[in-house]
Amino acid sequence: MSEFKSFGAFAAHLERLAAASTAVTHHIADKSAEEIQKTAQGMIGDYQEAVSPYPKWDELADSTKEERARLGFSENDPGYRSGKMRDSIGRTVEGAEAVVGSNDQHLVWFDQGTPNQPPRPVLGPAAIHSEGRVKKIIGSTVFAWLAGRGWRRPQRLK
Repeated sequence: MSEFKSFGAFAAHLERLAAASTAVTHHIADKSAEEIQKTAQGMIGDYQEAVSPYPKWDELADSTKEERARLGFSENDPGYRSGKMRDSIGRTVEGAEAVVGSNDQHLVWFDQGTPNQPPRPVLGPAAIHSEGRVKKIIGSTVFAWLAGRGWRRPQRLK
């Protein structure tokens, strides 16, 4: 932690913090969204348990498994065929705000369900599963920033 020899030195430190604050909050938003994005991508292809308020993923129908096998895909990897849907999950960051989502209509149907397919939520559960890691990203970045250390690559808090 920094020690300041005068109020002027402390004021200068606060000025540097203020000057970097926009970049720091953008960085936190981007790294947090990246964590949620990676978690969501990792969920595709594996059955998921319920995480409130999202339901557990139902087993694929036998007819779906048969069709997947006929088309040359593994029969029991829900949501995963070519990786296109998984890879469509991206993030957009503007300032201190971030969005994790997809423009792939198949992911919308997969996530929310259709009249013929039960919902298999991805994005909401990914945010919930990422909560602890996102808190560590925020904590370690803010601590490093306030301490005047390298906040772009802070050491993770234990």
